Amino acid sequence: MRKILSALAIGCCLFFVACSNGGKTVVRIDENSTTDLSGKWNDTDSRIVADEMIRSCLTSPKITAVMQNMGKTPTVVVGKIHNKSHEHISVGTFTKDIERVLVNSGEVEFVANAQQSAELRQEVADQQGYASDETVKSYGQEEGADWMLMGTISTIVDQEGGQAVIFYQVDMELIDIQTHKKLWIGDKKIKKFVTRDSVKL
Repeated sequence: MRKILSALAIGCCLFFVACSNGGKTVVRIDENSTTDLSGKWNDTDSRIVADEMIRSCLTSPKITAVMQNMGKTPTVVVGKIHNKSHEHISVGTFTKDIERVLVNSGEVEFVANAQQSAELRQEVADQQGYASDETVKSYGQEEGADWMLMGTISTIVDQEGGQAVIFYQVDMELIDIQTHKKLWIGDKKIKKFVTRDSVKL
């Protein structure tokens, strides 16, 4: 009888806890799992697009030939990724995914973007008056990038009642900073069909 009462007491406690949380349940899932609740751009899209586009770029015959003619490992910086879509997209997260793939590829050197460079230059300036002679960093030692990667994210939405088709297109270009020649142009398309009682995009 005592065990039964204890079980009932525990059950009541769990019931009241669930009620106090509004019935919400939180479950941790694998960060690499594919989850698509709203049909909008998400972390899976960002990761997949970055992986596929950078691999396509670095393995293209044109880029392979240019890298061989350079006689050295090219240095790349990621420029602006413009969001021209109809929804809010975390461009910063997408840029980091691109940087991750570039760095981990081992095919190119990678330098800080404009915002990071500004902070680093400020640190060098601060060191001039405060760091020891043995550790102070000097001006004019930055490595200039050879190429810049830039891109845009665009969408087309076709909606009728509770159904919608969302078409994403990511366009990217790799440009030679010295000559402004476009070395590579690539795109990745994603199409999603969303259906529910009331579609809000």
